[in-house]
Amino acid sequence: MSHYDCSHPVETGMAVYPGSRPVSVETVTTVDSDGAHVTELDLDTHVGTHIDAPAHTLENGSTLDDYPLSAFEFEARVVDCTGVADREPIRPEALGEPSDHDMLVIRTGWDAHWGTGRSRDHPYLTEAAAAWCADHSYSVGLDTFGPDPTPSADSDRERAAESEGLPAHDALFANECLIVENLRGLERLPTEFELTAYPLALAAEASPVRAVARTP
Repeated sequence: MSHYDCSHPVETGMAVYPGSRPVSVETVTTVDSDGAHVTELDLDTHVGTHIDAPAHTLENGSTLDDYPLSAFEFEARVVDCTGVADREPIRPEALGEPSDHDMLVIRTGWDAHWGTGRSRDHPYLTEAAAAWCADHSYSVGLDTFGPDPTPSADSDRERAAESEGLPAHDALFANECLIVENLRGLERLPTEFELTAYPLALAAEASPVRAVARTP
């Protein structure tokens, strides 16, 4: 069994969703001065590679502690959307035929733009595509900020046809499907693999994860 880390490192100044607080990873004591090394983290639960639960957008939605640990272990299938252009929609017909997997991982290649302004101009799922995933009980993984459009670093790049709000999130969460965002390195993986994305033990709507793909 081979293991692949599909997570972005958590570090000071890392890319965050527009409007989110900056990330700080700071040494507060050292072995030399204090006898022990301690690091302080200042971040929100949607930093880097993370998992979203329904409470993120749905009033009274489930939080991560409502799920058993097995819910964060996925039989995944990659959907290659690397041909979809900046800020273009991914429609249901791009997702292939239904299968026995419990997660679709949407590979756009946009992790290559991590830390740049272009990272915010990723392709996105239409509400219909997200609803198709929910209807087939697929959780969704992405190598982008999320399944909905992200505000652009250049507002002139935003398009009138883009959805308002977070309809793709809402459609997935309506069927208790989970969303793993900001994956990386998906080009290394076969079409089918196992993905684990365990959250911290939080009664919260989201948590950073160490997303690990396992292949035979």
